[in-house]
Order: sequence, then C-alpha cells, then structure tokens
Amino acid sequence: MKTKEFYFNLPKELIAQTPADKRGESRLIVLNRETGNLDHKMISDFPDLIEENTLIVVNNSRVRKARIYGTSLTGGKVEFLLVKQIDYYSWETIVSKRKKQRVGKEFVFPADLKGEITVHNEEKTVIKFSQAIDDIWLNKYGHMPLPPYIKREDTEDDFYRYQTVYAKNTGSIAAPTAGLHFTDNIIQRLGSRGIDLVSVTLHVGLGTFIPVRTENVEEHKMHREEYEISENTAFKINEAKKTGRKILAVGTTSIRTIESAWRDSPVKNTIISGKSSTDIFIYPGFGFKVADQMLTNFHTPDSSLILLVSAFAGKENIKDAYAEAIKEKYRFFSYGDAMLIQ
Repeated sequence: MKTKEFYFNLPKELIAQTPADKRGESRLIVLNRETGNLDHKMISDFPDLIEENTLIVVNNSRVRKARIYGTSLTGGKVEFLLVKQIDYYSWETIVSKRKKQRVGKEFVFPADLKGEITVHNEEKTVIKFSQAIDDIWLNKYGHMPLPPYIKREDTEDDFYRYQTVYAKNTGSIAAPTAGLHFTDNIIQRLGSRGIDLVSVTLHVGLGTFIPVRTENVEEHKMHREEYEISENTAFKINEAKKTGRKILAVGTTSIRTIESAWRDSPVKNTIISGKSSTDIFIYPGFGFKVADQMLTNFHTPDSSLILLVSAFAGKENIKDAYAEAIKEKYRFFSYGDAMLIQ
C-alpha cells in the first residue's frame, strides 16, 4: 500500500489558525461507514446523535507547556520541544536547527537554567539541565506546543483552548484534539441521556504526529507512547463488550489505547487496568475489536492519523468525506472542525 494514496490537496486557508470563537461551536460531518452517507451537523448536535447507553471513551491527558527557548553561548536562539523526561535532569527533545547541534553544546534558559546536549543522533536528542525542571517552571517559562502548521506564537488563550475540559494527567506534547470540542454542557447532556463517559490516559508523543515518510505504508514504524487505564474504565469497557453496548472512542489516541490494551491483554477478550505502552500502527486492513464509532478531527495528508481513520471508515469513504469538507470549507487540523464516524 502506497503512502501517496492518502495524500490530498488542501487550500492553506482551511488550516485553522485559531480555535472556534466559542468552544463547542464547531461544525460536524457525520459519516455512516456502512453506506458512505454524509450529513452536515454542528458539535452542539453531538449528544442527540449518539444512541442511548453508548459508552464514550476519552483521553484525559493534559498538554504540557513543553516548548522552551534557549540561547547558545554564541548567541543563537534555539527551540526545544521536551518530549519525555528520562531522569531527574535529562529530557528527550526535538531541537530546532538540528544540523547545527552537537554533543556538548551548551545553552542558557530563563531563570539561570543551563542545559547541555548529551545525546544527538538520528534517533534522538537529549538535553541535560543544570537543575531539575518541573511543570511549575514550565508553566512560567514554557510555551504551548502548537503544531507547526499554526503559523503564529502561542497566547495565554491557547493554554486553555489547546486543552480539553476534562484534561487531568499532564504529559502530552500535543492535544488529543477531538476532545477539544467537548464542553461541560455537552458532557451533561450526554449524561442526561444515559451515555457514560470514561477516561484513558495516553500521553501524546512522537508516535501520534510524526508523518509517514516511507514510500510503503507498511514500512512505517511508530514511536512508543505510554498509556494508563483505570480499573473503572476497564470494567466499563469489558461490561459494554459483554452486553453489546456501543463504544465510541473520542480521537485517535483513545482508539489506539483501547485497541492496544485489548490485543495485549493476558486475558483473552478483556481489557486489564494498569500502565503500559504501545507502538500500534493502525492502517487499512486492521481489524477493530473494541470501538464501534469514533469522533475525530480532519487530519494531515500522509499521516498515521488519516491512515487510522481510513482503516476505521474505509479509504474511499474518508476520501469522499474530506472532499466534501473541503468543498464546504470546513476548518482542518487541531483547531478545526470534526467528523463523527458511525
């Protein structure tokens, strides 16, 4: 399967640069994956489109202010995106001006913090700081890690809008964006119809948003990401599967978590609670075992995300839905509109 099969032309003006004026006011395409039928709705319609007794699974990971700026000893400004903490002082990072960096290069950060590159190769870059940094420091000096297709600096508003209303566990370097559409009111309306909402935690890292650069889809390798499933969530999912209740995953990270946990479980056809990690790569031909429906945003071409939704809904259905969204000038990507696949 060729990666180029999942490419599409998108007018730049459809790439959302800011969130909707008010959370919960985005547009929604509803795709029937059996018939390919498309309906145009609003996110505010979402609670009424879901069958009673459905179980909704969301990712409650919270986005860290993981983008920081350092100044080299020669005066150059360099951006670091802190991907994962390795030990008390060291972080795996994505660094700008990559070709100019080397092991031993030193940088100065706000509040007299110093850092030195200790690993720099094709696989990763590690920086070791002079003192431990935590989310208190990052909340003061860091920046929200907005995607590179958002061509502006982050603002204080992004600290709230590039975060779901149910975000709880800090650790992501990108938002689980399908959940950005939820409001407290939408959650309350779902509950009033007997629709349960449970959480998993998958900290969004490189595995989610690194583009597929291989010519053949099957050759792409996902980076491993950590996840956690509570006892309550595992129980609710297992009961839903036993009783035939529909399960709706909010976002690609939620669906990757529950499908991974189902496959990796030591007990057949059961999700086990606890911490684990996944490098699952979902593309057309994948057999879904847990999710029946999903809410998702519109994704970038040639990405593992568009491959996942194509696996879930069918490549031609997704191709048609994206063409319709472009025709109707839907807003794309992280701060864009949404699609409900039923």
